[in-house]
Amino acid sequence: MNKEKKRFLECLSKQYPTIDSAATEIINLQSILNLPKGTEHFLSDIHGEYKAFSHVLRNGSGAIIKKIDDVFGDELSLEDKRELASLIYYPIEKLEYIKSESRNTYEWYKTALYRLVSVCRTVSSKYTRSKVRKALPDSFKYVIEELITEKKEVLNKAAYYEEIINTIIEIGYADKFIEEMSKLIQRLVIDRLHIIGDIYDRGSGSHFVMDRLCEYHSLDIQWGNHDVLWMGASAGQTACIANIVRTSLLYDNVSVLENGYGISILPLFFFAMKTYRDDPCKQFKIRSKNSDDSEIGLEMKAHKAISVIQFKLEGQLISEHPEYNMGHRRLLHRIDFENGTIELYGKSYQLCDSNFPTVNPDSPYELTEEEKEVVRKLRYAFVSCEKLKKHINLLLNKGSLYKVTNGNILFHGCIPMTESGEFKKINIFGKPLSGKALYDSLESCARKAFLSVNEADRKNGRDILWFLWNGADSPLYGRDKMTTFERYFISDESTHTETKDVYYKLINREETAEKIFAEFGVKGENRHIINGHVPIHHIEGETPVKCGGKVIIIDGGFASPYHKVTGIAGYTLIYNSYGLMLTAHEPFQSVGEAIRSGVDMQTHRVASEVCKKRILVGDTDNGAKIKETISDLKELISAYRSGEVRQDKHKM
Repeated sequence: MNKEKKRFLECLSKQYPTIDSAATEIINLQSILNLPKGTEHFLSDIHGEYKAFSHVLRNGSGAIIKKIDDVFGDELSLEDKRELASLIYYPIEKLEYIKSESRNTYEWYKTALYRLVSVCRTVSSKYTRSKVRKALPDSFKYVIEELITEKKEVLNKAAYYEEIINTIIEIGYADKFIEEMSKLIQRLVIDRLHIIGDIYDRGSGSHFVMDRLCEYHSLDIQWGNHDVLWMGASAGQTACIANIVRTSLLYDNVSVLENGYGISILPLFFFAMKTYRDDPCKQFKIRSKNSDDSEIGLEMKAHKAISVIQFKLEGQLISEHPEYNMGHRRLLHRIDFENGTIELYGKSYQLCDSNFPTVNPDSPYELTEEEKEVVRKLRYAFVSCEKLKKHINLLLNKGSLYKVTNGNILFHGCIPMTESGEFKKINIFGKPLSGKALYDSLESCARKAFLSVNEADRKNGRDILWFLWNGADSPLYGRDKMTTFERYFISDESTHTETKDVYYKLINREETAEKIFAEFGVKGENRHIINGHVPIHHIEGETPVKCGGKVIIIDGGFASPYHKVTGIAGYTLIYNSYGLMLTAHEPFQSVGEAIRSGVDMQTHRVASEVCKKRILVGDTDNGAKIKETISDLKELISAYRSGEVRQDKHKM
């Protein structure tokens, strides 16, 4: 035995100090390999739509109602199944509704408890007792375990279980028990959650989504361009901060900043009220609001004020980083302030709004002293917000630019490519990088914004987060430019065009998918690329499944502004032991409707891929790790028996 192997086995012996302990663990792990694979749940582009997100999380994209069907079949009516499902989704609210109708009788409680136990017994069957035990709520741990575990030694099982149920009701613990049992079912029905980017912006509940994810039992997050924007803001990148404040005003989501994170934008309002007092700011409307309202008029002024600040800050940043190759997005110096026009791509355009009281034509990207003070106060508010830090830490600890898992590669946007189908080489770090190397370098740089002790590295990390938000070569953005300035100031819509990366055309070709699989080391018989970012126009007949099923784009438009474009309210993907199931969702109505009538979010199965044989844990990435551990433990036992490593029986 070589030195390195012996050192490794000695370290392993601290955890398994005897032959018996190592052998017991081998038996346990071997049994896990033969269990069905846990269900994976994929969501993308949530964009702050908390109510819809929460409901999809509660119903497991239809997984819970399917389990109810599996358990009860024709034994229950459709109405009874829906009522049971809504009880599992919203136990507290459903119980209040039942009581308001005076239906909370002894028999109702008894029936509900028996049905919940039956569902819980089924959803827990694919896990080891140890894993289920860890998921059990402390308050009812032993009671639930008794109810969902088959006890062969009990002769009269019906009487045994009935006595437990009766006691729960008699001592007044039925409500709490139903609540905990429902949460347990929600937890067990999904083994792992994958969020494929864009949690933030547009909707008004981004902070609620992050709160929920902080509590979720098992998840990973692939960063979207809207997520890295908030990461940059939390790290103090001022161009990121300006973008967030502007989009919050645009989508009427200032409440996320002020109520969700306690970030005040009053300094901006005071500045805007003074600077743009006589400016109607007509180009800076607030979506979903009537611009004739005086209060909205002030918001429009603030909207313009932060937009101008954003263009200045971005102009400075682009000048500082020529390697970003974004010089064409410095636009303020192209304005003819005297004639109210701008020169773009060899053509002159009339500006819709030519009032720029804070822009010095001789130095257009320089902030005024008052603008500097606004930026300083906003930056302090963002970097000192503890709740935002907590949420960004979740993105750092559970997130990454991409993930390879169980034969699938997950990423938010695209792999930058050339027209010829090669990975595009991008020179940001002093040498041209492409494909996996580009992703790895960008992620490493981004993390330095929070983790490096070197201030230059931290600044480069902050700046790269802004680049990832909207850079032409950013794999998270995937378009040639973000035409924010043009949409505000130029009426010619041809200037608003944002050309998508050629990836979105090439991804329909099988050779492109295979090239990506090879580049990122994706293995397996049924491999998939799963990404979001670009909404699928379902209403126009566009399909999210591309390249013969190898590519699945699951951005169906969770955010309300997309519904009229996509025709649906999002896609979600379920990957269980039987295969893949892609579902399209209709807009979520309300929690109240779900509770009163049991009406669930309407869903349509878009596509499915059934495996030839049921997938077991042993077939997954986790299974491969378990097999490695078993092999290591067998070596440890051999080393114990040969005397090369000594047992420590005192630790037994």
